[in-house]
Amino acid sequence: MEVILKEDVAKLGSRGDVVRVAEGYGRNFLLPRKLAIEATNANKAVIEQMKAASLRRSAKEKGEAEELAKQFVGVKLTFHRRAGEQEHLFGSVTSSDIAAELEKRGFKIDRRKIHLNEPLKALGEFTVPVRLHREVTAPVQVEVVKEVVAEEAPEAQER
Repeated sequence: MEVILKEDVAKLGSRGDVVRVAEGYGRNFLLPRKLAIEATNANKAVIEQMKAASLRRSAKEKGEAEELAKQFVGVKLTFHRRAGEQEHLFGSVTSSDIAAELEKRGFKIDRRKIHLNEPLKALGEFTVPVRLHREVTAPVQVEVVKEVVAEEAPEAQER
């Protein structure tokens, strides 16, 4: 069965592709979920128009992502966390923490676009990739420093 994909489907194709799939996969999965439509001549003409509009939209989004990536140059986020003697954090710095800090600085970035393999659990400087577009990835410098806990002097407690 030939179908035209309306959305990107992992390991199958991207939006607008005409692909050949098993009859059951097409009828029971792709078509009911509106991920694809049957590949008829009329639908192929409609999809060509959709592809052209999609290319224009994608080019615009890529341009905006590149502009945003230029703004990330020189951005350094610093997180203060409590750490043990071997510089191992008691907590961690997650993609949500990074997204929240970026939002404080005026960048509205979804946490799912911040690619951390695992949360940062050590002190130091890290380069974290932020995927702004399918083809545009911007690095963000993240520094995790030990939180200074001020121990009050005995005289200060008596006052």
